[in-house]
Amino acid sequence: MKFRRIFLIVMDSVGIGAEPDAARFGDEGTNTWVHTAQRCHGLDVQNINSLGINDLADILGTSKVSHPRSYVQTLREASNGKDTLTGHWEMMGLLTPNPLVTFTDTGFPKELIAELERRTGRKVIGNYSESGTVILEKLGEEQTRDGSLIVYTSADSVLQIAANTATVPLEELYHDCEIAREITMRPEWRVGRVIARPYVGTDRTNFKRTSDRRDYALSPSGTTALDYLKEAGKDVLAIGKIHDIFNGVGITESVHTESNEDGMDKTLAIARNRDFEGLCFVNLVEFDSLYGHRRDPIGYGKAIEAFDVRLGELLPLLREDDLLLITADHGNDPTHTGTDHTREKVPLLSYSPSYKNGRKLPEEDTFASIGKTILENFGIKPSENQIGKPIVPLLTDEVE
Repeated sequence: MKFRRIFLIVMDSVGIGAEPDAARFGDEGTNTWVHTAQRCHGLDVQNINSLGINDLADILGTSKVSHPRSYVQTLREASNGKDTLTGHWEMMGLLTPNPLVTFTDTGFPKELIAELERRTGRKVIGNYSESGTVILEKLGEEQTRDGSLIVYTSADSVLQIAANTATVPLEELYHDCEIAREITMRPEWRVGRVIARPYVGTDRTNFKRTSDRRDYALSPSGTTALDYLKEAGKDVLAIGKIHDIFNGVGITESVHTESNEDGMDKTLAIARNRDFEGLCFVNLVEFDSLYGHRRDPIGYGKAIEAFDVRLGELLPLLREDDLLLITADHGNDPTHTGTDHTREKVPLLSYSPSYKNGRKLPEEDTFASIGKTILENFGIKPSENQIGKPIVPLLTDEVE
């Protein structure tokens, strides 16, 4: 074991260039990092810059630097998709050959909606693809008035239910989502996630989604690196929506977060105070949820800069036997058309105070190299169904 504590931070959706097959997804030419920086006339990311991000792309505001304590590279996605579950599951060793079902263009089938209404006892309104904030502007007053359920989807494989907690109590909303999850386990309706979207307010001018969102995800399709870590007696600490993405499987402890800032607060607290042995797995979702899907490059850039400030607080807390991995799960280029994720490669920035030979490494052909490297560090041998291979320089720090 080279590293005792490994911190894996997913900057949700912060991709770094179109995959070779991006045209098949309508995403040719996308690059979340580069295009966001261009729209912001450069990004102030001194800490990320110091790790060598410019080796991966010519990002406005960054520069070439020597970075002996960090390795940088890009990872391609082997799975057939560009969604949150697919990306995270692949990081932990699972290949998803068949994309999850989406209902972006059609809404959900009338049979599904009828069953949901019958079993919840509430009328369903909406049933189309829309931004979560826009749909509240359109339907929030009606929902608040009659106590219905707003059902909507997106370009993701997701069924979301929004309700004002003044007319649908939070626990009832959760129960309604559990019903929806059960209904959507049928193969023809099998979505990746059902999400409860509670909100508060009296009219469209002040409706606001609360932090009580709850995801009801599919369990991973096989054994993940998290399972192997847990079985080996290692800590698997889940910060943010990681618990929801893996449906709690393979996790020893989870912490809910309300924002990127809250997620970093809790990560910093663990770095300062917890002498764990294993993985601290963090997802920072607001790059994606607040700025990528809303096609807001300025907000996206500010979020990246805000993370960079918090990264500057984390780096000095890391010990000689700590490893920090910073990556993404897909792209969401805020300058691209539509509102969907974008099929992009992701960066992998690997930092440890013990490194002496940091440099740019070759591109890996799967996100699963992350999970395999973590398992190799702890001397854990997964089964052959796990894809990917360890990134050897991250464990040896040797120059080839």
